[in-house]
Amino acid sequence: MEESESVSAKNNADKVDVSSRQSSQTKPRLKLFNKVIEKSLQWLLDNASFDRFSHYFQPLSKQNPQLTEAMHKQFISQLQTLVQKEIATVIEEGDLQVRLEELDKLQELAKDTPHAAWRPTGVPEQDVCSDLVSYYKKQEEYMRIQLKKLQKENAGLAQKVQAGRENITHTEQRIASGVEEWRASLEDLEAFVSTLSPSENFESL
Repeated sequence: MEESESVSAKNNADKVDVSSRQSSQTKPRLKLFNKVIEKSLQWLLDNASFDRFSHYFQPLSKQNPQLTEAMHKQFISQLQTLVQKEIATVIEEGDLQVRLEELDKLQELAKDTPHAAWRPTGVPEQDVCSDLVSYYKKQEEYMRIQLKKLQKENAGLAQKVQAGRENITHTEQRIASGVEEWRASLEDLEAFVSTLSPSENFESL
């Protein structure tokens, strides 16, 4: 009886198609995932053997073994269907097939990468330090670039300030020159007026 149930369980497990895949188009990781699920389901069904099932229904199994066998078959069928539905739901909600295919594509692209990808050493202190060193080096390079930009901007601003100061100096010089010219013109005017009407002439009038 147990042998027949085991064969039946294996036949049922062979029919499992968790992700409704087409074998000719299945990606490597999806194949591996389906294989693991099939083996896990097979292990579950094997452990739900008729002997173990009937052990928990001993009075009934002794009085009516045919009914116990029918109950076991129904239990196996419902268990398999329920597990398949749950796995299918997980695959659908997590979009697992697409994710696994993306991993396959990334692996294919990584074949052309000359350097191996970073892997942890297993010592957290070393991994953290190595990661921090890389991070700080990037930050240092970034700060150098920003410093050069600021120095260039400051140099440009300094030139503008210097040019502004020179313009102010030239303006002050022009104003001073204009004042001197105005004073000279005023003195010439006063001298000219004094020649036309000297003060003593006004006193004699």
